[in-house]
Amino acid sequence: MTDISADFEQNMFMKNFSKTDDIVNDMRKIIETSRDTAYKTVNTILLQRNWLIGYRIAEEGFLGADRAEYGANVIAKLSKTLTSEYGKGFTKTNLYNFYSFYKEYPEIFHSLSGKSQHLLSWTHYRILLQISDKQARDWYEKEAISQAWSVRTLQRNISSQYYYRMLKTQNKDIVEKEMRKQTAGYQQDRLEFIKNPVIAEFLGFSLDTDYTESDLEKSILSNLQKFLMELGKGYAFVARQQHIHTEKQDYYIDLVFYNYILKCFVLIDLKTEKITHQDVGQMDMYIRMYDELKRGEGDNPTIGIVLCSDTDEDIARYSVMHGNEQLFASKYKLYLPTEEELRAEIETQKMMFYLQQNKQA
Repeated sequence: MTDISADFEQNMFMKNFSKTDDIVNDMRKIIETSRDTAYKTVNTILLQRNWLIGYRIAEEGFLGADRAEYGANVIAKLSKTLTSEYGKGFTKTNLYNFYSFYKEYPEIFHSLSGKSQHLLSWTHYRILLQISDKQARDWYEKEAISQAWSVRTLQRNISSQYYYRMLKTQNKDIVEKEMRKQTAGYQQDRLEFIKNPVIAEFLGFSLDTDYTESDLEKSILSNLQKFLMELGKGYAFVARQQHIHTEKQDYYIDLVFYNYILKCFVLIDLKTEKITHQDVGQMDMYIRMYDELKRGEGDNPTIGIVLCSDTDEDIARYSVMHGNEQLFASKYKLYLPTEEELRAEIETQKMMFYLQQNKQA
């Protein structure tokens, strides 16, 4: 393995910097070198851990085709035990992913030598494991490393069949130029790895997703939480910025309540721009997931509220799945804040926020 601490010490010496009078540039280099080294250190150790867990599972040999049921039971017990001792990050899906990581990349740590070796993040590899075509997977891995693709860029390129389109086209430059244009926004986030919940879980931190919110969002959400609880209509607070993970992406639901009168979950998502059909579609996805994963026997369908803090018009959109619109209209609105109440509360919080900002200016 590369001696990361030695690399850091060498890179941090002043000989790495040009002797100029520009102290600001030197400070930038120190800070960015520190960040890069911290990322490489955490990422390498995280990958090693996952690879070694996968190796240990494979060594046990209980995931063969003829032992599928037994293997599934063992994985379930492992997941339960590890989660109780170390927290999130050891779901059954993740354990299977660790196993697949070892099987698909058996030499990844045996071949590490020198400073030229580059590794992607665990989230990159988790996405690559979705690809059954080894040739395509190897190509995506190579391109992701050489072009420093973000996780979202990699996922988009795989989903859009970028590899196969590049194989068939007579003009690769046009296809690549289009790809770069479409993913330009995904490449701007230099601190993507810090925002990754996998890193927080690996380091044993509780998830704090304040970095995904603007100050205005935080202000509105904090007060909306109090506002709904003070309505006194059966609300019990469940979570804020609740993390939901799918195979391809991580999502955060801004606020989650359970209404014990209605016997259903109430999900709230705040948008700082005008609501789009994609926002409503995302809420519908949250509702489906909650109904599948959280809804208990006797519970009513989950309700979703999408809020918009657009400066022109603050609106609220309600959503309930599975054809229960009539039930929603006749019963649920008795216990939910009206659109006017939500709009007034958002306007109040916005005014208070801007007044506070002006005082601090």
